[in-house]
Amino acid sequence: MAGVYIHIPFCKQACHYCDFHFSTQLNHKTAMLSAIKKEIAIRSVTFSQSIETIYFGGGTPSLLTPTEIAELIHQVQSHFNVTENPEITLEANPDDLNTFTLQSLSDSYVNRLSIGIQSFDNRELKMMNRAHNADQAIQCLDAASKLFKNISIDLIYGMPDSSLASWQKNIEQALEFDFPHISSYALTIEPKTALYHFVKQEVITPLEEEKVQDQYHLLVDRMEQNHFVHYELSSFGKQGYFSKNNTAYWKGKTYLGIGPSAHSFDGQKRSWNVSNNAQYINALQKGMRPFEEEILSKVDQYNEYIMTGLRTLWGVSEKEVRHRFGESYVEHLLKQSQRYVDEGLLFWDQKCLKTTSKGSFLSDGIASALFLINL
Repeated sequence: MAGVYIHIPFCKQACHYCDFHFSTQLNHKTAMLSAIKKEIAIRSVTFSQSIETIYFGGGTPSLLTPTEIAELIHQVQSHFNVTENPEITLEANPDDLNTFTLQSLSDSYVNRLSIGIQSFDNRELKMMNRAHNADQAIQCLDAASKLFKNISIDLIYGMPDSSLASWQKNIEQALEFDFPHISSYALTIEPKTALYHFVKQEVITPLEEEKVQDQYHLLVDRMEQNHFVHYELSSFGKQGYFSKNNTAYWKGKTYLGIGPSAHSFDGQKRSWNVSNNAQYINALQKGMRPFEEEILSKVDQYNEYIMTGLRTLWGVSEKEVRHRFGESYVEHLLKQSQRYVDEGLLFWDQKCLKTTSKGSFLSDGIASALFLINL
């Protein structure tokens, strides 16, 4: 089983923290959709696995009309072997989801919404340069809840000048909707973003790391108290509502990335499309996919498994490491992890290495310390 990710590279405006590939110029939207359809057809020729998830990301996929979204889904269904009940997710912003759009989407094949709320605080939304306000967010979620059962919302913690109390207010507002999935990420300051320049110019002061960590632990506690399973570092889902698309990434399953800047992975090889809309469109008009690729070495594959495994509740399996990489890799893992086990950051559960509640926030850093450089 595999998944298809479709990158829609358009946004109304640039959020100050975002470093994803997108354009605020929509005048080439028709040509872009035509190119994406051509790439879907091209990629299907040499691909035989069944597709169980289709995920629209971006950018802002909800800038497309329901008809345009339906056409892209149909293109995938026409060219690939799609399972009977695939998970089809649309990332959306609250300001795009009016009653008509929600009704049209609910009548289509889209069966999961991932709504980018980010915050219910107008001051924070303005700081992020989001296109919606808190009232729009609440109205959108009220309307969506009447038409969709499978809804995830995104929240960002660690905002400048935020407090534990203001963050808890965001969490409690989100919990009131009783949705089955919440994704929550720490605000990161990425180079070449507006936020990066604001910090560099001392217009904005990042929140202290200790306070960010406190907000993370508050989030984990409140999610678990409300019967969410913390199945990945940034992901909380009720039973039966884990994101199938994202879970496939973390478990190393095959996925195809369609659209400019989209990445693909088959377990041993990674490829990525050019991050330039004009180049992407021009190449596909000539029937060519503009991409680069790399073949992952055994060490690269091991390191990737460690990174993704430690972020999840499934952890890193000693049996899997032995089967895929060999005994020397197991010995390396046991040796390098012992320090973190002794410090109470990692523990062994049925021969699977996992982070403790204390260590989960630090999982990426711990993983890098377990990486193999040379063997």
